[in-house]
Amino acid sequence: MIVLIAKYTTKPGNVPKVLEQLRKMKPLVEASEPGCKFYQVSTSTENENLIVLYEHYVDQAALAAHRDTPHFKQIIEGTVIPMLEKRERELYELAIS
Repeated sequence: MIVLIAKYTTKPGNVPKVLEQLRKMKPLVEASEPGCKFYQVSTSTENENLIVLYEHYVDQAALAAHRDTPHFKQIIEGTVIPMLEKRERELYELAIS
């Protein structure tokens, strides 16, 4: 299982707009990506401009497929990324479940 942690540091004032887009993204991922087993969005309690996505994919192919979906390209690449100051991604293997 591949674990992706994505940290989105938004431009000031953009958290509500980014969350609105991620609310659209989540059901699309859940409905059309069988290789994504978990997709969660959280906001930081310490940094008002930080959003963290925590995602589980069955394998690297499922993660690659996620990045190729129309909803990823439209919502994340087309709408969310322009509202960010910084985007960081970390990949892990699930060790204990």
